[in-house]
Amino acid sequence: MIIWKTTGGRTLTALVLTASIFVPVTSRAQDRHAKSAKPTELTALDYIQIQQLVAKYAQYIDTCSNNGYDYADLFAADGFFAPFQNGEIGRKAQGREALAKVSGGGPDGCTGAGWIRQGVHHMYVNHIINPAPGGATGQVNMLMIGLGGDKNKIEHDGYYEDTYVKTSQGWRFASRVHHATYNAAGQGRGSGQRGAAPATPAPQPAPGK
Repeated sequence: MIIWKTTGGRTLTALVLTASIFVPVTSRAQDRHAKSAKPTELTALDYIQIQQLVAKYAQYIDTCSNNGYDYADLFAADGFFAPFQNGEIGRKAQGREALAKVSGGGPDGCTGAGWIRQGVHHMYVNHIINPAPGGATGQVNMLMIGLGGDKNKIEHDGYYEDTYVKTSQGWRFASRVHHATYNAAGQGRGSGQRGAAPATPAPQPAPGK
């Protein structure tokens, strides 16, 4: 309300209405959350390094290099490997020692790598990499070559579902889950894995025995 006097002594009163406009304001915390939820922008080098990570996985599990610790070091400090069994994730191998053992190695040497004695090699194909918040995700099909000592025998054994994270040592597996489909003598391998052993063929006589 505004009141003023005119030169004639009369008093005039004016009522002024003010409209308030409310503008939604996003808090800084919400801004940060929105930004953190955006997928990481991957460079061409990131894609190549993630592909190399998966290639090293095959090489290290086929050779049990450094008693399995080269395999273990492909994972982040809190990363894990697990099989997908009966509609749910099975027992996890997490931590450097557990991962070295599940790859067939460990402090006692390469005593559990039966697939190496059988002459089995792993090959990963059709690798798809997707940007994700905090890193990347991926999926890759797995083939096993040389089952039962037959170097010409190739079997499809499902696929890996991966989560990758970039660390100070480079790209690493935050998680790797194996969805197995290999079927030996009518038995689904997914329910017959020994512990969380990655890509271990169903038990077969080792060559020469």
